[in-house]
Amino acid sequence: MGQSLGQSVPKRLLAGLAALIAAVLLIDVIFPPPLERAGGVSVLVTDRAGKPLRAFPTPDGRWRFGVDLEEIDPEFVDALVRVEDKRFWDHHGTDWLGLTRAAFDSLLAGEIVSGGSTLTMQTARMLEPRPRNPGSKLIEIWRANQLERRLSKREIIELYLSLTPYGGNLEGVRAASWSYFGHEADRLSTDEIALLIALPQSPEVRRPDRRPEFAARSRDWVAEKLARYGVFSENDVLEVAATSVPARRLDFPDRAWHGADAVLASGPREDVRSTLDAALQAELERIALTRAELEGTDVQVSVIVVHVPTRAVRALVGSASRQRAGGWLDLTDRPRSPGSTLKPFIYGLAFDDGTASPDTRIQDLPSQFAGYQPENFDRMFHGDVRVSDALQHSLNVPAVLMLDRIGAERFSAQLAIAGARPRVSGATGQSAGLAIALGGAGLTGRELAVLYSALGDGGVAKPLVWRAEEEAASAADPGHRLMGEASAGEILRILQGSPSPAGRMPGQLTRDAPQIAFKTGTSYGYRDAWAAAVSGQHVIVVWVGRADGAPRTGVTGRDIALPILFEMADRAAHHLRDDGDSELRLSAAPLTPAKGALRAFSTDRPPEILFPPQGAELWAGTVDGRAPRPFVLAGRGAGALNWFIDGDPASLDDAGAPVWRPDRPGFYLVMAVDDAGRSSRVRVRVLTEDPA
Repeated sequence: MGQSLGQSVPKRLLAGLAALIAAVLLIDVIFPPPLERAGGVSVLVTDRAGKPLRAFPTPDGRWRFGVDLEEIDPEFVDALVRVEDKRFWDHHGTDWLGLTRAAFDSLLAGEIVSGGSTLTMQTARMLEPRPRNPGSKLIEIWRANQLERRLSKREIIELYLSLTPYGGNLEGVRAASWSYFGHEADRLSTDEIALLIALPQSPEVRRPDRRPEFAARSRDWVAEKLARYGVFSENDVLEVAATSVPARRLDFPDRAWHGADAVLASGPREDVRSTLDAALQAELERIALTRAELEGTDVQVSVIVVHVPTRAVRALVGSASRQRAGGWLDLTDRPRSPGSTLKPFIYGLAFDDGTASPDTRIQDLPSQFAGYQPENFDRMFHGDVRVSDALQHSLNVPAVLMLDRIGAERFSAQLAIAGARPRVSGATGQSAGLAIALGGAGLTGRELAVLYSALGDGGVAKPLVWRAEEEAASAADPGHRLMGEASAGEILRILQGSPSPAGRMPGQLTRDAPQIAFKTGTSYGYRDAWAAAVSGQHVIVVWVGRADGAPRTGVTGRDIALPILFEMADRAAHHLRDDGDSELRLSAAPLTPAKGALRAFSTDRPPEILFPPQGAELWAGTVDGRAPRPFVLAGRGAGALNWFIDGDPASLDDAGAPVWRPDRPGFYLVMAVDDAGRSSRVRVRVLTEDPA
């Protein structure tokens, strides 16, 4: 019997241990760590090259960005681990040795001098804030163990870096870096590293914008601590101490207001690289505001620029300024009467049907269609005209005649299928009928961009693209055919021949100007002024008017919107050269070489050296103790330039740019030679520490 009792004890112990393990596992399943509280991060929208455009806070107004460890300065991460949790990569959530030492030190001091919390425990505390007491510490230990079982070390430190408090509504290292330093946390200086480690230990007391003396003192203390650990040098400590802390919080990126909104609305709410071009966006915003101010206090200007092959939106200006009436509205997304901007598509469908061709004669005479009697803008009629002339001069009666032939219902349906559904104000489900030819149904600027992009893409319509990762898929998308390729080509050629605005030389006479196929529009009552164009591989749509729809008597699309469009087309051609549209941007037919007296205006000139300039003195010595960088040679001319320094070819860097690293002080002869053998040269002097 004694033997039986002895055998039952181990069984009971094993059963009890198994029950305890089962209970622990059950509690772990029933009460998982509240990882969902880490959700609701801020979002950063960048342009297509990764330049920041606009940051969006969390719904509760906090700045908290998600963190990818690959995009955080590794020196900061190493320093953080060394200060906060040197055994982070080895323990399983709790550093028992560190915890014991912290308890012993606090016991000797009679107060808590060190919490002994690991980064994992601190992460658990940020996920589930509790009063600081022994019971909370035990819960932190349990939660840290749960986190270690569910997440990798990399994921834990990313979570920590996104939740760390930095004072006010700032959470996480990326938000703090943007707010205090004005840049991402991917490259940090020594003083920035020390400050970012010091602030979370007491974020409100040490806020540099409110208590700079406390912030500087704690930052310097961290720098000294890092020096003791061998992370910082003594010079680093001195440099940190000599650097002032940020005096105020900086604004988060806040550019491309309406464009960034549209990008974010096009897909998941997450950090996103958009299709927008920051440089073009900024310049078009400037132009829109300047033009709006010239037109009056209540006038707004909106514009959208689309890259035709990918349908990528390169710029979107929803309004000239949010400080002007209606400026908070994105006016590229508000239905407006398109005026005459739909006429090219009426004729395009007629060309498809064989109903008409550019040389077809059509009557421009007073006509009535079931009670609807259109008239031309100038209230004059021109008799028999060619279709091409009727479109170029935007005659109304021929357009309505053509729409009557192809069918207004069919035309509206084609537009809707292409992604531009006409809207009739106050008449749900009702068609605009023949009046759609003259702007009798509402469309948005974005929808007009869809239609004109189809015109520039052989008649194929596709949705607009807002996110850079979707450009390739859009280029491969077969889309929906709005009109035949031949018809689209004929319409483009007709529109390219439209009369240019006053003071503007036709594109076919200017080698470097965009070849623009454009159409203007003015709505009934002068409420909306439009200009839409295919300029090379880009579509540009400009609207000018008042946000409240009030009329501006006598102001037409040709008078006000078209000059803005041409100015913006020039800037787009300048900024978007990398879109590779040279074969369409220039005149389709090669220009005849100039002869005789015209040779005086020839561009047949030698290359121009931009850097270094003639007679320059260049410093090639050390800068702040660092070796000097090589000089990058720059010039312009016909084709690629070959560079020579005192007769020897210049080197090329990894990107293929010509560079020069002088090996001695003194005078040098720099020469640029183009493919035709024409050359230019400058003489410069190089200075170094060597007085020779």
